[in-house]
Amino acid sequence: MSPTPAVRAHDEPQNAFKETAAQFVAAATTELHGIRSRTEPEDLAAELDRLNSAVRASAGSISPYAQPADFLQSLLQQQDTSNEAVAVATRTHVPAGEPMSLAEAARRMASGELSAVQLTEQALARATECQPTLNAFIEIWADKALAQAHAADAERARGELRGPLHGIPLAHKDCFEIQGHAATIGSRARPAVPATTDAHAIQCLNQAGAITLGVLNLNEMVAGPTGQNPAFGDCCNALDPSRISGGSSSGSGAAVASGAVFGSLGSDTGGSIRLPASVHGLYGLKPTYGRISRAGCFPRAFSLDCPGPLARTAEDCAIVLEAVAGWDAKDPSTLPAPVPAYSALLDSAAEKSRIAVIGLSEADACHPEIAAVFTDFVQRAERSFGSVREVSFPQLAACYAMGDIISKVEAATLHGQWMRSSPDAYSQAVYSRTEPGLHVSAVRYLESLLVRARVLEEFLAGPMADHDILLCPSVPIPVPLRSEADMEKKGSVFGVVPQITRLTRPFSYLGVPVLSIPIGLDRNGMPVGAQVIGRPLSEARLLAFAHQMSRA
Repeated sequence: MSPTPAVRAHDEPQNAFKETAAQFVAAATTELHGIRSRTEPEDLAAELDRLNSAVRASAGSISPYAQPADFLQSLLQQQDTSNEAVAVATRTHVPAGEPMSLAEAARRMASGELSAVQLTEQALARATECQPTLNAFIEIWADKALAQAHAADAERARGELRGPLHGIPLAHKDCFEIQGHAATIGSRARPAVPATTDAHAIQCLNQAGAITLGVLNLNEMVAGPTGQNPAFGDCCNALDPSRISGGSSSGSGAAVASGAVFGSLGSDTGGSIRLPASVHGLYGLKPTYGRISRAGCFPRAFSLDCPGPLARTAEDCAIVLEAVAGWDAKDPSTLPAPVPAYSALLDSAAEKSRIAVIGLSEADACHPEIAAVFTDFVQRAERSFGSVREVSFPQLAACYAMGDIISKVEAATLHGQWMRSSPDAYSQAVYSRTEPGLHVSAVRYLESLLVRARVLEEFLAGPMADHDILLCPSVPIPVPLRSEADMEKKGSVFGVVPQITRLTRPFSYLGVPVLSIPIGLDRNGMPVGAQVIGRPLSEARLLAFAHQMSRA
């Protein structure tokens, strides 16, 4: 059926504008930035139109006195104060658990049942065994790890104990600087130069006595939710290698889930810790923005990035977080707030917590399988914590769009230099995801930054006004096959990414802490995860809630 004259009259100027916009952005990439465009002009223009329209409609009125730094002040002013009296980490005995967790490994070393060398030898054997199938590691450092393990055992024999991480094998996403190692960031586009110092978080883990088994695979340039990496090979899901491993901390998820290491540091800009945790049945914490130093951690977007732990239990995440959290002079975005004894608060911090579920619109609704598993989880939470009501969060899509704007603009600012010099070294997906950032107007970017404190305060005064914890699914669809989520197919990246990340990115924009926890399985036997969302600096409460739910 042909359109009516009225529709035709309306569509013609719209179509003419879209054609003009497509022609402009294709030319502007080269003319304004000196970079060759590799994205279909129509796809690029459509992505820009989506972002521009969403943020323009969401920003509303802006105070003439607003500034981006207001956001950090809001995080501090609005923090969860239920555990503020516990300022210094004091550790207690960690109970046994099955399968062996980080905490259980620490207990067995403390009792003399295991040594750091034994644990490291087992970890190396498992990492080597799984590597051909999973490709979780970029490098495995057997000699270095064993040397660290021998040193850890010697310290323990002398009575020099560093805490529960002493002698524990870990491995980390290859975006953290490690002295003498040239971090790849999963890419061939950037010159890799050996680091002269360790990233701050790595320094903290070294001081805690942890063993570094190697460095882990990731989506190229910490940009992608699937584990796909044309430069170093895809990282596959440890539970079903035909399915995505999540990203961009894909190797972190696969290495922990396969049993190669007890925990890992990842980084999260829009879901990059929570997604691998969800699809592997792990616990993954995106902490409050500024809770962990970003110094020495390669960025996707410095206004959003959060390093954080992935591990097999909430208790394990608490132990790692305790070691790496805190203010750092080298990162001006870190928050000057005390670090609670997270592992000592697991049995108490969630007491009397008021729980709610975020109601999702039709556009954000989950696949029926995910919804069914999530509903069952909410019913279990009610049995442990009392009535769980539903709350509305109408700004969910707006927060996604504003976080997307910030991510693309800050990434394009950083990557322009390498897109200019080595355009063909990038995968198509990462190049196309980054290129729109070259053309987003400064007005839209600054709007996204300037209203951030206000939107955070509205979130805390709205959905969280009468609640301590909000629940929401992590990934809204069953874990896809890698072939279904191929971002290298022409134009596919703009569909794949939001399909997987639409429920995680909004909370990165808000800067609040979010813990992804395993809650069940889909019909393919793959894990389903839920996000546990809290007020700023409420990590102790979230970890305690997850710990209590896992025991229940």
